[in-house]
Amino acid sequence: MKTSSRLLLALAISSVFMTGCKKEMKITDEGNLVPKTVEFDLGLPAISVNGTKLHAETFGNPDDPMVVFLHGGPGGDYRNGLPVKQVANNGYYVVFYDQRGSGLSKRHPKDSYNIQVMFDDLSAVIRHYRTSAAQKVFLFGHSWGAILAAGYINKYPAQINGVIFAEPGGFNSKSLEEYGEKTRKLELFKEATNDILYKDQFLSGKENDHAILDYKLNISSSFAFAKGNIEGVEGPSPYWRNGAVVLKSLADIADKEGYDFTANLRLYNTKVLFLYSENNKAYGLEYAQKEAAFFPNKQISRVNGTGHEMIFFKWDNVYPVVLPYLNSLK
Repeated sequence: MKTSSRLLLALAISSVFMTGCKKEMKITDEGNLVPKTVEFDLGLPAISVNGTKLHAETFGNPDDPMVVFLHGGPGGDYRNGLPVKQVANNGYYVVFYDQRGSGLSKRHPKDSYNIQVMFDDLSAVIRHYRTSAAQKVFLFGHSWGAILAAGYINKYPAQINGVIFAEPGGFNSKSLEEYGEKTRKLELFKEATNDILYKDQFLSGKENDHAILDYKLNISSSFAFAKGNIEGVEGPSPYWRNGAVVLKSLADIADKEGYDFTANLRLYNTKVLFLYSENNKAYGLEYAQKEAAFFPNKQISRVNGTGHEMIFFKWDNVYPVVLPYLNSLK
């Protein structure tokens, strides 16, 4: 046998042997489709509170007034909100966490989620990081996170010393539906809709197949920043992993049961800050005024040159408004 033939035979045998010994990769195995959560990647920064494990990190002096950032979604993560850590340089303790079932935090069954458990998680996060009863606590919510902030102070108005709302979608079911119809609704036969339906042909997931469903949500959400989108989003912003199950769970609750976080907002006498972006045509000054009207003391500010994802794309325009507000209540 010629040398070249022997070499080819050896390579072929080696290939078969290696293939037979290689561990089969399954899409349901952690880390194959989407990044691992804190439950499976012990190297991630995390805290254990209220019966769950949350991906979380902090910046600044733990004894300074606390600013808790609440990310969008439901099901998003805090990665594109990290510019907010800059306020730690100005005497604030900035806390970030991926909400339950979101980002890199632990996943739970669909029927375990409800709005009260989200409130309880927030309370637990504050207790975990708070160093004294006198330490002031501020909430900074973006999109869904701003809705969550409103719901929290509607229920616990005495526990928070100030709130920043960056384009919340609606403080009750009716407002959320009105806003959603102008922004996130996919029209039949459009390319994004066809893409989602096509992906269902080769990748499906049951109700609690978190990795598969998170992956599908990741690859089918690009319509939110498609060219010409009404929210004025400039393009994709960074994130770790979407939480499809918590999104579906809370969306179902809002759709079937409804919600209203406005009953006690008039009792919150501390000044709140509303931010709206210049390029979000679904929001604007009129919508900001409508939501701010629930509060007796408010400031409404426009962030120029950007859209709904203002914190990531134009933090330099957000920061000069946020810092003076926080300092006025410090």
